Amino acid sequence: MLQVINSSPGDLQPVFDAMLEKATELCEAAFGVLRTWDGERFHFAAAFGNSRLTDWARERPPITPERASILGRIVAGESLVNTADALRDQTSPGFRKMAEVSGMRSAVTVALRKDAALVGSLTVYRQEVRPFTDKQIALLRNFAAQAVIAMENARLLTETREALDHQTAMNEVLQTINNSPGDLAPVFDAMLEKAIRLCGGDRGVLWTIEGGRGRFAAARGLPAEFVALLRERGESGTHPPLQRVMLGKRLIEFPDTDEEFSRSGDPLAKGAIEAGARSVIWVALVKEGVAVGAFAIGRPEVGSFSDKQVALLQNFAAQAVIAMENARLLDELRQSTDEVAELNRGLEARVAEQVEELGRVGRLKRFLAPQLAELIVSQGDEKILESHRREIVVVFCDLRGYTAFTETAEPEEVLNFLREYHGALGPLVSQFEGTLDQFSGDGIMVFFNDPVPCPDPADRAVKMAIAMRETSGKLIAAWRRHGCELGFGAGIAQGYATLGQIGFSERSGYTAIGTVCNLAARLCAEAKDGQILVSSHIAEAVEAVVRLEDLGNLELRGLRRPVAAFNVVKSTSAPDARPNLTVVAGVLEG
Repeated sequence: MLQVINSSPGDLQPVFDAMLEKATELCEAAFGVLRTWDGERFHFAAAFGNSRLTDWARERPPITPERASILGRIVAGESLVNTADALRDQTSPGFRKMAEVSGMRSAVTVALRKDAALVGSLTVYRQEVRPFTDKQIALLRNFAAQAVIAMENARLLTETREALDHQTAMNEVLQTINNSPGDLAPVFDAMLEKAIRLCGGDRGVLWTIEGGRGRFAAARGLPAEFVALLRERGESGTHPPLQRVMLGKRLIEFPDTDEEFSRSGDPLAKGAIEAGARSVIWVALVKEGVAVGAFAIGRPEVGSFSDKQVALLQNFAAQAVIAMENARLLDELRQSTDEVAELNRGLEARVAEQVEELGRVGRLKRFLAPQLAELIVSQGDEKILESHRREIVVVFCDLRGYTAFTETAEPEEVLNFLREYHGALGPLVSQFEGTLDQFSGDGIMVFFNDPVPCPDPADRAVKMAIAMRETSGKLIAAWRRHGCELGFGAGIAQGYATLGQIGFSERSGYTAIGTVCNLAARLCAEAKDGQILVSSHIAEAVEAVVRLEDLGNLELRGLRRPVAAFNVVKSTSAPDARPNLTVVAGVLEG
């Protein structure tokens, strides 16, 4: 049963037919019928078994159940009505009379309910007195539950399709507008065709209203003679329904045009009958409270359009007004100038440029401070990221005791530790407008004066390192309480390097290569906990703003000659730094 439901999405007939066949056979019944409930009447949906009874059930009009009848009891709230012998049933005379004619005796009717709401009924009959067993009734209840599932699936699928059809119809109208510059006829024809399709009609007319007069805009599925009559009556102001629309009527229905002709004698009603339109609906197109047009949709069946069809048509009419206004404005714009098209192309190009610009900024922000990344992109010159040589200041910093910590800690602990460490120190790189080369474990490499030159690279580098020392000091104090013996050290050097992008299209970085990078890294490796070791060039540049400790010449691993090194003790004000100038100058001169 579930396989039939899955293989027939949105189509209930094969599901109902298969369900009734199985239910009738398994319950050893001669005949079964399934009906749907619309809130007022039961409608035939499917039947199986005795062909005479099947034809009778199919041809029977919708049933408005009496209170005492079997179906009336279902409507009243009973979930199941089990009739042992219809001929002896005293509660439903109508059912007993039907049994006398058809020969039906034992019967079971099960309600189809969705969230306590009645949606239909399922009944199986026998032509002999043999009450259905509890097992057969349980099977019937199961079939009823599956029928409800199928009906709900069909309802959801239908709603989805209707919403998609509605959206598709509107998109097609908009596409027609775009493809028909200066010509509204294809637009009106497309609107009418979509309106007819949405409400289940097969013919119709679209009117526009200008200056108090109707204007014939489009027609579909109607004879030429009738179209000519409509045009003449509408534009002469003698079309009654159109006049009612202009007077403020928003919805007009003619469930039976034959009855309307008999009542009014209007030749238009007669023409509609001859054209095959046995029921017609009018829906006004309204803009700012005033009718600007109307759809008149017909179909060959007598009867009112459903509430859903009316709602769909009214909703489409509201959107059609917008489309008509768009078409009118677009036509005026196209007639006056081609600048709109050029503007659109310019806007599209600008959007593409902005998207590309955002992408470039995003890529640059991976290694540059946000303000520098935006500056480079705004100037439109990324050539400065190509390989070149420049004097830079390089800062290396890492943690003392990190390797020992990683040997004893769990990988998850190390990862959480690095997240906190990088999260605290990373923003300082942007704050001082440095260029981030890399995060490698606990090691961080930052350089200044490239790709955007700055007037005080050494000063920025030292101030950033001091801020990192202070920030990491707070973290280290907390980590030590958890048994982590860690410390912070940094090295800063100044010199020439070759810089440029490395990597590939999907992932690239910006780096510096040269002896100055090695020197900064070696100074960092030599630094003890809390030390920021700087080269002589850096010391000379920042002597006015920091207090320096002369460490003499240091033998650094990987470098052939000793290097003069200084430790940044703390930041000071200019007056405090003044006495230190002589000491530093003397050291540099020596």
